[in-house]
Amino acid sequence: MAYVLGFEEINKFSLPIVGGKNASLGEMLKAGIRVPPGFAITTESYRELVASAGIGKEIENLLARVKPDDIPSLDSASAAIQTLIVNAPMPVYIADAIEENYFMLCNCCKLEDLPVAVRSSATAEDLPDASFAGQQDTYLWVRGLAPVIEMAQKCWASLFTARAIGYRARMNFPH
Repeated sequence: MAYVLGFEEINKFSLPIVGGKNASLGEMLKAGIRVPPGFAITTESYRELVASAGIGKEIENLLARVKPDDIPSLDSASAAIQTLIVNAPMPVYIADAIEENYFMLCNCCKLEDLPVAVRSSATAEDLPDASFAGQQDTYLWVRGLAPVIEMAQKCWASLFTARAIGYRARMNFPH
């Protein structure tokens, strides 16, 4: 499984591993529409981070205790889960894949430490019966490899804001 894919490698069938925004960017490229160069960090990278850090069961336990209509319960679980994700060590092989793609992007744009947007591209956004728009964080003007990796983890952590946890619970979507 790829940990990082360039937009040119992505299409509508990539949605489960790169999310809707990224899949759409790949499709636009294939249709000949000009799209700024970029890459997607795949869902496999997120899963690997959680598995390698051994935090999956703890996240599940925290979510199992959440009361979706109790704001302090949501806030407490959210803070704990986000801390687990942000503090988890990024596996070296994923950091290497991000590094390779970030520096290729810098070279392509002929700019050292190219400023980029690090944003979510949810795999379950904009469904006929639910919308996850705006529920995860976006970080703009991120420059340098270490900040890109840090903001990627913060994006993953933002999957577990109190608002997102409560919405998934109320809509009966798995976390």
